[in-house]
Amino acid sequence: MNLNVRDTALRELMDDPQCDPDRLDATLRRFGTVNRLVSGWGGVYRTHLRPHLAGLGRPARVLDLGCGGGDLVGRLAGLARRDGLRVEWLGVDPDPRAHAVARTRERDDVRFRCTDSTALRAEGERFDAVVSNHVLHHLSPQELADFTADSRELSTGPVLHADIARGRLAYGLYAVGIAPLAPGTFLHTDGLRSIRRSYRADELQRALEPADAARAAASGAETRGGTGAGGAGAGGAGGAGAASGAHGAEGTRVWRVESPAPFRLLARSTGRA
Repeated sequence: MNLNVRDTALRELMDDPQCDPDRLDATLRRFGTVNRLVSGWGGVYRTHLRPHLAGLGRPARVLDLGCGGGDLVGRLAGLARRDGLRVEWLGVDPDPRAHAVARTRERDDVRFRCTDSTALRAEGERFDAVVSNHVLHHLSPQELADFTADSRELSTGPVLHADIARGRLAYGLYAVGIAPLAPGTFLHTDGLRSIRRSYRADELQRALEPADAARAAASGAETRGGTGAGGAGAGGAGGAGAASGAHGAEGTRVWRVESPAPFRLLARSTGRA
């Protein structure tokens, strides 16, 4: 086993449509305990979500993409209620098995749908913030590009995608620490496979850089458009400027990857909706 590189050939057992339904159900329900212990979302909420939602001065809407069994939505909704914030939470997942578990967590301010980001965009949906947890490492490069682009188009505010940071210490600690919760679930095998599939911070930043380049190219096109048809020379200069902007100043980045807690990554951006 080599943790120096992502093992993208691995597949998690729970992603198999034919996996044991009882073990899958138990896995989805116990994610709430696992995520509360290791996900770092309490800090992300206090640092990024709460200030934004409190500053709106009106009821807010927040979307969780790929919500699985709905434990993150439930936890964030509880934190917002404690803080006196009025928020409507929507969790979506295209897997009907996960959706069935998530629906058991519905409340007046928490709803779930069996759908995905593409469908929500087609419906013209807009949210004040968009989040996800443990989704990015599942995605192919094209799926990652589509997912992150959709999330920005659906949000008028923060976009926050949290995931695991790959590393030997994370792998070893998880292998031991998950033992009490693992019986009857996929938590042990799938958790270790998730770590092996996951990114390191620099890898995730590079994976997200095509979005930076696209933004820089669009900015360059707008600048050139403002000067009229300048001929081949002007176009060449604009192209060079766009390329430089994509890899230049930190302010041009669409996504910023940071570590909000041990063994955790957070990709942050701002919506375009």
